[in-house]
Amino acid sequence: MKKIINIVLILATAMSFSSCQDWLDMESESKFDNETVFENVDRAEMAVIGCYTSIFNRELYYQLGMGTDECISTEGDTNSKNQVANYVFNTSNIPTSTYTAMYAGIEYANICIKKLEGMTGATEAEQKKINMLLGESYAIRGMNYLNIVRFFGDVPYSTIPVEDAGTFFSSRVSRDIIMDGSVEDLQKAVELLPWQGEGMVSSIERFTKNSAYGILARVALYGAGYSLRWDLNTYDPGSVKMAQREDGARIKELYAIARDACKAVVDRGENDLIDYETVFRDLVNGRYNKESMLEFGQYGTDVNGSAIGYTNGMFCHTSSMFQKAGPAMTALPTYWFDFEEGDVRRDVTLCNYGIAADNTRQMSAYPSMSIGKFRVTWKKEEGTAINKRDINWPFLRYSDVLLMYAEAENELNNGVSAAAKWAYEKVRLRGFKNNVSKIGTTPTSYQAFRDAIINERKLELGFEGMRRTDLVRWGIHFEALTQAKKNVIDMANHAGKYSNIDRYRAYKKEKATSFEDPIVVVPYIGYKSEPTDSEKAKLKADGYTLLDMYSNVSLHYTQKLEANATWVQGIFRGLEKNKVELLPLNSETIDTNIGLKGQQHPLY
Repeated sequence: MKKIINIVLILATAMSFSSCQDWLDMESESKFDNETVFENVDRAEMAVIGCYTSIFNRELYYQLGMGTDECISTEGDTNSKNQVANYVFNTSNIPTSTYTAMYAGIEYANICIKKLEGMTGATEAEQKKINMLLGESYAIRGMNYLNIVRFFGDVPYSTIPVEDAGTFFSSRVSRDIIMDGSVEDLQKAVELLPWQGEGMVSSIERFTKNSAYGILARVALYGAGYSLRWDLNTYDPGSVKMAQREDGARIKELYAIARDACKAVVDRGENDLIDYETVFRDLVNGRYNKESMLEFGQYGTDVNGSAIGYTNGMFCHTSSMFQKAGPAMTALPTYWFDFEEGDVRRDVTLCNYGIAADNTRQMSAYPSMSIGKFRVTWKKEEGTAINKRDINWPFLRYSDVLLMYAEAENELNNGVSAAAKWAYEKVRLRGFKNNVSKIGTTPTSYQAFRDAIINERKLELGFEGMRRTDLVRWGIHFEALTQAKKNVIDMANHAGKYSNIDRYRAYKKEKATSFEDPIVVVPYIGYKSEPTDSEKAKLKADGYTLLDMYSNVSLHYTQKLEANATWVQGIFRGLEKNKVELLPLNSETIDTNIGLKGQQHPLY
């Protein structure tokens, strides 16, 4: 597979950047010193490809991807990543690399937009390519602003290069203005970009019309949704509240934009759902398919630093044939039970085992269930290094487009349209291998269907980096996480809906023998209570190992599931309604940008 990231390495020989201290708290590349970069289309293309290096970093799925009703941190309580995952925010432990990377990508995109729009004398074929490159630049800028706003709210906003701004500093700008600008950027991108099927772009590591439509829908839904807001004139703590934007007509417009964008992808017919397990086996091995619409390329030594499959995967012992994989984030113990019986997504999304030093698959107890979508045992080979496994990041899948389509339709119609029902059921059916008898009855009222969409996104898109801020845009962040913690405590007490779950499981320790391991889940025999001595003896004679599912027996995260355990009580320990839905700015960010002086999150 041709990797974008390999092309990016060529960029260094084609252009250079000058550095300046800028107003966005990043190492700004304020202009391309080599003006000849935009003298021909091929060099201009390398410049645009360079923008892609700053659309993603590890924080987006790691610190900022935890703290959900799917995922928690396995780090110690004093670790800043654990603190951010549990909403223990202060102005020094807030990560800055996402903020910096997103603004770097925006600056690159601003430069490319300016330069590309200034290119003249192109042939018809060259102009078509220039339009595509311009579309990519607009799409990158729009997506990057979304990824800043959904975590930090009102932030500095510029659509021109720093060298043209006349200042290195900027104050906060209303997120509504920014989100409207991002919508406009994505709308321009859609007009300029080719469909994937037109063949101008062979890689889903670059934007096409298909993926630009999908990200446009995402931006529009965020623009219409809830966010933590305050008075930007006074920064009065009393003005802080969770709310949608005040313009109800614009909210309706945004839902229509999201609906129409998703419909365009559906009507085009180039994308479709495939077998759920295959989606992620393809992902870890760098294979493209009809479902995956936009990925961040990871290949090689130089640009492969996000540790996908290492930080957010299954456990593998350093002496195993797969080499070390040491997850620092894990599934909320209750997540396994959110899936209904027969839903094949559960055993792909969650990994119920780890790999021991002798390559045996050892079952994990409930507290140490790990992330299964990025498991390194499914790869063809180890990859560049243990923390550089060459696994792409999935920005957008067709199933996400379908669920956004259903959500937008429900909002516009205040109830379930035929299109909404079709889109929702298409995703749900895939989860049950197209067995109609297993998917239940689709709700027909607005609220019940909205709740169903919220739940279905949890099952379909687990650990893919959107859940934390999705809960915020739905206006249910505090309530959902409060309930999630209660569920863990109920599970620890064997109470409520967890009163009849397996207390013990018996399984056979079998060895993995090769990469591309066919195993998805370690089979087991479940027991609601401790087996008798005679049952234990028979299990042992038959080669089974008996595991207390509440125990600390694990290859990596050794915590018992007990209601009074420190780690249980520490889940979401800093959660406060109408406060933590947005991150404060790191004090270094404000110190660097004097335009932000006095503009900290009012409650910090």
